This record gives sequence, structure tokens and C-alpha cells, in this order.
Amino acid sequence: MTHVEELTKFLSIPSVSAQPEHAADVDRCADYLVQKLSSLGFSAKKYRTDIHPIVVAHSPHVEGKPTVLIYGHYDVMPVDPLSEWKSDPFAAEIREGRIYARGASDDKGEIMAHILGAQELIAELGSLPLNVTYLFEGEEERGSESLQELIKDPAMQKELACDVIVVSDTGMAAPDVPSFSYGLKGLCCFELEVHGPKMDLHSGIFGGAVANPITALCEMLASTHDENNHVTVEGFYDGVADIEDWEKESWKRVPGMSDAELAELTGVPSLRTEKGFSGAECVYARPTFEPNGISGGYEGEGSKTVIPTHAIAKISCRLVPGQDPVDIMRKVEAHFKKVCPPGITMKFTMQHAGDAYMSNPHSPFGKAAQKALHDTFGNPPVLVREGGSIPVVASMSKILGKDALFLGLDLPDSRIHSPNENMRLDIFEKGIAMAKSLLLLMSEVKA
Repeated sequence: MTHVEELTKFLSIPSVSAQPEHAADVDRCADYLVQKLSSLGFSAKKYRTDIHPIVVAHSPHVEGKPTVLIYGHYDVMPVDPLSEWKSDPFAAEIREGRIYARGASDDKGEIMAHILGAQELIAELGSLPLNVTYLFEGEEERGSESLQELIKDPAMQKELACDVIVVSDTGMAAPDVPSFSYGLKGLCCFELEVHGPKMDLHSGIFGGAVANPITALCEMLASTHDENNHVTVEGFYDGVADIEDWEKESWKRVPGMSDAELAELTGVPSLRTEKGFSGAECVYARPTFEPNGISGGYEGEGSKTVIPTHAIAKISCRLVPGQDPVDIMRKVEAHFKKVCPPGITMKFTMQHAGDAYMSNPHSPFGKAAQKALHDTFGNPPVLVREGGSIPVVASMSKILGKDALFLGLDLPDSRIHSPNENMRLDIFEKGIAMAKSLLLLMSEVKA
């Protein structure tokens, strides 16, 4: 079976963790990984949880050599809106050098690259030159609840003991410019629900006399930013460190990250950044407050002239080192209570959260990872922070006491979380070569 055929088979499993109707598919995807890794000589096991299973696999032990823990997630985002896909999201299609399917870049392409890299090394050498532990979960896209609990177990901590953690669920600057990420943003998610009348009201008979929950919700959301796009929640920036001068200069050289390039990539007339910061600085190192969805009242075709009973907003904040996710949610709730208008009641619901993370890019393992990227892609990697979040990685690093290194393969136009998600096939093949190089170089590091 070719590399692309292996990836196509993996992508065909609709492992959507957020939707109950796909629970059996998520379980089947875990079985696929156990079978694949077992066929390579790994000791692979599926840990069942109350939600979705976790796969842990160990290569045969090599005495005196370091242990690398490679983390990834095999669950994927929902495909909606399906009508915007040009091909079946779970029947991978190749067009103009890219493979299109849900999970192609987030995160099945990266998982398969790491597995096939080890597979090729085993075929060439007969065995791996170091110890490899794979940790693949099925809940990252819904908050990693089960893995967050499992790694608190001392027995699991012993099983996952390692010298370094490797993650490829991050991005790269350009096809020939690899990225080495030394930081991730933290995350907190919550819902704001506002209520007005006890039933939908005729907007003509009661309009102007009764507070409209949709209007109130919009006012409350608008109050969270000022004219400089600065978050107005009291204490929101407490503990946020200044961006280092070397970081600012480094990020200016990242391909595709100028303000003009970001505007073109995202299809907006111009960026609207926090005043005093570039788009790259906002993405990499400034905390954000973003409504992700809003609903309320009549949303069908035609008109229905009502004052609705309620309206809801789903919101997330991306956080940086120095911010505590639970503390931020409490501050946001206090802000909304303060600005909630008369005639309206509110309900604030905290959801999943995770800490921001920073590692040392100059450690021996960090240098080995950067060399693997350089050797594979022909250019030295740019050093960046990630705008995205992988909350469980920060927890693992803290609990296991080891650095996590981020070697991303997602290109800016991979459309992760969107219709027509894709991965360039040449990047996939280079990812396999990078995985091989990484294991060889790390096998020489004195742990």
C-alpha cells in the first residue's frame, strides 16, 4: 500500500468526536490505529473512557536510548456546511497535488506521517534506534476531557514517561519554510445566554416597551472591546508579558504573516488588530476575545415579527502565558453582569479551558528537531508561537516534567476546521521524511 493509500484509508473513517452519531466511527478509528501500530511491532492498547478511546503504543525497548512521546489526535471537526465541500469529506479526493478530506491537515495527515516515518525506519534498520511512545486521543476537538483525567493517574504517568514530547498539530509558514513553535495559546470557552419575556412577543404590540434579548446580547458583546480593539474586561491583561524585541524582529520575517498578506489570505479588506500590534503579534502573542456563534429568535425563511424570549452567544478567549483560564472566565462573567441591561436576565456557562504553554527551543532535543526540519525542507525553521491551543499538551508537559516541541505541517491555506480541508501531498511526503530524520537525530541526544 502506498503512503497516499494509507492516508486515504485513515481519512475515510468519519471520526467526528463532537457528534454522538459518530461515536462508533471514533471507536473504529482507534481500532484502526491499534491494528496499524501492532503490525509494526508496537505494543498498542486502546484505553476506553466515558467518551472516546485513547490509543497508547510503545516500540520495543532500546536500553540507554531516549524515549520520545509523539502526541496527536485522530478525531476531526464536524463537516458542516456540507454543501460547501467540493467532494465527499470522508472520501479523499486528490486535486492539483492536494488531498481533500476532513482531517487531512488536522490531525490525521500528521499522525500518518509520523507512523509511516517510523515504518520506513524499521524497514531500513530492522528496528527503531530509540524508544517511541505514541499517544493518540479521540477528543481533542472537544476539549480532551478524558485524556486530561487519564494523565492524572500515576500509572498512566509511568506509562507515558519520556524525555521529550513531540507534537505536529501546528502550522508551518510556507511550503519551503518549516516552523518550529515554542509556544501555544491557552483557551477558555463559555456561553452567554440572555432572557427577556417569558414567551415570544408580537413586535408591533410590545415593541419599544420590552427589552429585546438579541439587542441586549449585541450590546453586551460590543462592550467587550473599545475603539482600539482592546478588550475592556477589567483585569483581562493582568500578567500578560511584553513581546520580546527579538520575537518582533523574527516574526517580521515569517512568510505570509505581514498585515497585507494576512488580509489577502483571509479575504478581508484590511486587518483590524489591537492598536499598537501587528497581525503576526496579535496571532502569536496577544490574548483575544472572540464570539464564535450567535443565535436567537426566528431564523427561518421570510419574516416572523417577534421579540424573542432569549438569545445565545458562544465565545472563546485565546490566552497567553500569565493568564489563568478560569480567572479570565470569572472576570468575563463579572463584566457581563455589570453591563447586563434592565429587563434582561443572563446565564453564564463555563466550558472547557486550558493553559498557555511555552517551551525552550534551544534544548538539545529542540536543536535536533530544528535540524530535522532544516534537513527535510532545505531551509532553517522560523521560530514562532502558535495562535491555536492544544490544552492537554500544556497539562502533559507540566505533569510529565518534559518539554513539548511543535513541528507543524499545516499550511495557512489548508482550510482546517473549514470545508475543503486539505494537505499538499509533497508536504505529506516531506512530513514522513522529517519524522524519520527526527527519530534518528533524537536517538543521539543524551537524555
